[in-house]
Amino acid sequence: METVRVAMVTESFLPTLNGVTTSVCRVAQSLRALGHEAVILAPGPAPATFEGVAVRGLPSVTVRQFPTGVPTPALRRALDEFAPDVVHAASPFVLGARALQLADRGGTPAVAIYQTDMPSYLRQHGPGPLGAGAASAAWRWIRRMHAHADLTLAPSLPTLEELRSHGIPRTDLWARGVDTGQFSRRWRDDPRTAELRRALAPGGEVLLGYVGRLAPEKEVWRLAEVATIPGTRLVVVGDGPARALVGARLTEAVASMPGRPNRSPVFLGRRSGDDLARAYAVLDVFVHTGTRETFGQTLQEAAATGLPVVAPARGGPLDLVDHGRRGLLFDPDRPGSLHDHVDALVGDRGWRERLGDEAERAVRGRSWEALTARLVGHYDTARASRSRVVA
Repeated sequence: METVRVAMVTESFLPTLNGVTTSVCRVAQSLRALGHEAVILAPGPAPATFEGVAVRGLPSVTVRQFPTGVPTPALRRALDEFAPDVVHAASPFVLGARALQLADRGGTPAVAIYQTDMPSYLRQHGPGPLGAGAASAAWRWIRRMHAHADLTLAPSLPTLEELRSHGIPRTDLWARGVDTGQFSRRWRDDPRTAELRRALAPGGEVLLGYVGRLAPEKEVWRLAEVATIPGTRLVVVGDGPARALVGARLTEAVASMPGRPNRSPVFLGRRSGDDLARAYAVLDVFVHTGTRETFGQTLQEAAATGLPVVAPARGGPLDLVDHGRRGLLFDPDRPGSLHDHVDALVGDRGWRERLGDEAERAVRGRSWEALTARLVGHYDTARASRSRVVA
């Protein structure tokens, strides 16, 4: 097997935790395990290494609590010093955009990983015409940026179709892996999981959980629909700029219940590693709220833990949730749809377990190493395409 030298240029990396960071970390680990060489170029401050892979922290500025890479000459120097066979641009927008441009000019094959639906976020945060204009401008930038890539990979079929509808050239599908060693049913039998369960559900409540960043675009406010289902308790794992607003809205929904209200929603904060795995394992139903997801990594992690999932019938979840078999898809445009789907599961433990069993079986073959092996195949496609262009 030929060793491939991969320069992974990412808009986000440790210590920041999000879907982009997780994907970069897992791909870097898997590339190394498969015998390839990699370097991670990321906004600083960043660790010097990750699991034996070198990391170069690049100049950055802070935007919305996140370090955002600045495309200074340091990026070009880092790429020149490593001399990659392929540039892997993870969710490119600023730093990644410059990396794609440099790769194109220098004749280095480049693969862009599309992961963040920035146009939708801009449309959501901007009022009326302003938001629509910002989204349109974002698509123009994305088309210009991805024109420098030999291949752009989308994580789900709905996202792939959207990219093609907006004129993004040379696209293909590449999903995401899930760490089934970390996220597993075995955590249900862990003593600390049982202890957490007793603390969260002292009255035998059915625990409804969300895991993810607490930001406006995640639409966590939708959980207010299920907060009033009798005999349940909301468990929210994660943090972000919308933490206070989400907390107030969900707490108010529970407090306004007629009769005997549920216990107040509990916020466990940001968790990782074994603590995150236990947080999944303590739940009975996993509820995903965002309608602008290009994929939905937490859906896979919940499925690996054997949980039934309820998610919107839009975007990435359409690829991950087989409605009625491995979970349920609700209509985000119909008020009460989320409530009705979750309520049906709350009242039928046997159905919850059957859906969870099927969900867990579906993700068994989606290891990061298997998905990274497919990614290397996409690298080969990009390299062959660049060779034809050069010839």
